[in-house]
Amino acid sequence: MNGHAILDAIQDGILVIDKQGIVKKINNEYTRITGVCAQDIIGKPLLEVRPEAQLVSTLKDKSVRVGVYRKVNGREYLVDMAPIFDGDQVVGAVSICKGKQEVLDLTKTIEQQKQQIQWLQQKVEASFQAAHHFESIIGYNQGLKEVTAIARKAATAPFPVLITGESGTGKELFAQAIHRGGKNASQPFVPINCAAIPTDLLESELFGYETGAFTGAQKNGKLGLFELADNGTLFLDEIGELPLSLQSKLLRVLQEGTIRRLGALKEKRVCTRIIAATNQNLADLVSKGLFREDLYYRLCVFQLHIPPLRERKEDIPLLAKTLLASQSDAKAVGQVNISDEALERLKHYHWPGNVRELKNALQFALCMMDEPVLHPSHLPPHLATDQWQRSTPMSFTPPTSLKAGLEEAERQLITNVLANCDNHLEGKKQAAKRLNISLATLYNKMKKHRL
Repeated sequence: MNGHAILDAIQDGILVIDKQGIVKKINNEYTRITGVCAQDIIGKPLLEVRPEAQLVSTLKDKSVRVGVYRKVNGREYLVDMAPIFDGDQVVGAVSICKGKQEVLDLTKTIEQQKQQIQWLQQKVEASFQAAHHFESIIGYNQGLKEVTAIARKAATAPFPVLITGESGTGKELFAQAIHRGGKNASQPFVPINCAAIPTDLLESELFGYETGAFTGAQKNGKLGLFELADNGTLFLDEIGELPLSLQSKLLRVLQEGTIRRLGALKEKRVCTRIIAATNQNLADLVSKGLFREDLYYRLCVFQLHIPPLRERKEDIPLLAKTLLASQSDAKAVGQVNISDEALERLKHYHWPGNVRELKNALQFALCMMDEPVLHPSHLPPHLATDQWQRSTPMSFTPPTSLKAGLEEAERQLITNVLANCDNHLEGKKQAAKRLNISLATLYNKMKKHRL
């Protein structure tokens, strides 16, 4: 294969001169773009054929010129020019040109890709924005007011926050409000449920990985959630489920402000605020050796305990009306009112699933309603019947046999656990895990008990 064949395979116009400024080579694309044929220029001084050419100046001052606009004989194109070195000596220069249309097409493609990147960035940023603020926290309860006041103070400081409380009390709502109340409110709020991701994948989700870090890794590596949340907030829900091996790495992030991707040699500095939440007693986990004591104290700069709904029943009427208003707007069913009797049933129920269960009950009621007033008959069966009068989760009518009693206890236990979990597949998986049964067994028992 000769040099001419190689040059002609190149999609840009090429012209080469020696150190005397004599044209040595051009390719076919150069002829197409400029209209200059090989027999008219090769072997001749470049300035003799093209007096305005700047390539000889590049040869003399050893400079590089990029994107030089040229218009010769009605032809428009852009030229890049550079000297050719052999060791320290300049032995010639090369000119690379692109036709105007090719440049315009390339510019258009780049602009489209920039717009696509910008759109994707906006989409990612939108998916990691906190929706709730402190005005979203509703209630008159004194305990709720006190914890909200502390949360407002925490929002103005950059320190870690630990939020405790039963499932469904609104821990993520508080986390989002704290983020929205801080100076980095416009930055990402990135949530992750530590119990919902398999242990062997959790580290790569949090810290990311480099290309080829492990079998099955993405070709170009992956950003971790710490990097996605840089300058913003990483919300670690169910922090008590974090494996001890990752607890030590989280502690290092809190202490040093650096992370290291899987497979990386260097650490990277991040400025990510940590807000953690749990429905477990972390102090008990520390005493059992299941949670690092040093990490526990690192997280407890601000500790907020969200009271369960059964301890703030004075808030139920306001919560119910607010939730009904927002959900009826979403379903476009117009204004919905709630009867006093239905409110009484809501106020006397024990709410093991807290505000989440209340929201689910009202969603169910909206689907059952054919009128603008919510009555007890529209509520879920366990609220619509006399069962609403029970004051404790495990109380039940005395059974007529041991088998019936065990089945009723099983039904109540499953009901309570489900009420504390989200109503989707991951929630069902969590419920099965807490009950120490398989997901298939859980579905069979739900079908058996008509749950």
